[in-house]
Amino acid sequence: MDTLNFEPSFTRYLAAKKTVDDRALNRVVWDAFVAALPPQSRAAPVRVIEVGAGIGTMVERLIERGVLTHATYTALDASAEHIAELVRRLRAPQRITVEPLAVELFDWLARAETRTYDALIAHAFLDLLDLTRALPRLLDVLRPGGVFYFTLNFDGATIFEPVIDAVFDTELERLYHETMDARRVNGVASGDSRAGRHVFALLRQAGAEIFQAGSSDWVVFGSTRGYPADEAYFLRFIVHTLDRALGEHPALADRRARFRDWIAQRHAQIETGSLVYIAHQLDFVGRVAGRGSDAPLSTRSI
Repeated sequence: MDTLNFEPSFTRYLAAKKTVDDRALNRVVWDAFVAALPPQSRAAPVRVIEVGAGIGTMVERLIERGVLTHATYTALDASAEHIAELVRRLRAPQRITVEPLAVELFDWLARAETRTYDALIAHAFLDLLDLTRALPRLLDVLRPGGVFYFTLNFDGATIFEPVIDAVFDTELERLYHETMDARRVNGVASGDSRAGRHVFALLRQAGAEIFQAGSSDWVVFGSTRGYPADEAYFLRFIVHTLDRALGEHPALADRRARFRDWIAQRHAQIETGSLVYIAHQLDFVGRVAGRGSDAPLSTRSI
């Protein structure tokens, strides 16, 4: 792909990262989530809400892997374009009802019924929020004993290999993470480059119990044959995102040409299949207070 003609599409990026996410999701945490779901039947479908659902890759995954057998699944995303793509892509069996909602999260929370859902999913989404504000309200939509599954929460490491310039590479990583921390939506802080590690304390403060957590790092690498699936596009989008975040950064004002060369080199490495990209992330599963099982979480087999 000619990088000068690269056309960024967030919808395509979300589709391209599905295979990356498939590898990244922590299997122990996944298994704990599956085991914690209540029994499903035609008469008693499991009630699931996913916030920041994007184009629906998580519900696709849950259906493809047979996790959902009888369910009502609410897929919420602020982007009408994403929800339209979810509807176009998704092929749900009749025993699973999917309700797509194009609505901003806090608008929905303002009118959402509480204590409604059996399971709450946030996939690669919580690090885009002000968690101090959002997390207690999100957990409030779960019934007593309801299960949360929070995946791919970014946690402070963005790695590109091979190294171009160790000092400059490290500075770019630091500046990039600072742009995450400075992110504002409607004047409210809405990002955290170390969200993953902060989720532990925030969940405890919200009265929730974590019963499994683990790393879910993105690891993307290629060969002389290139990258699997559409992962070259995924990488180009990541490099493009960093370019947009730092291209006009005042700390690089006297090094614009050097930064442009750095970006060009990363795209060239994608072309040859030599760029390795790693992002450190964490997955969580747990339960809100209430009678959600016959045994305490500390003794229950998951």
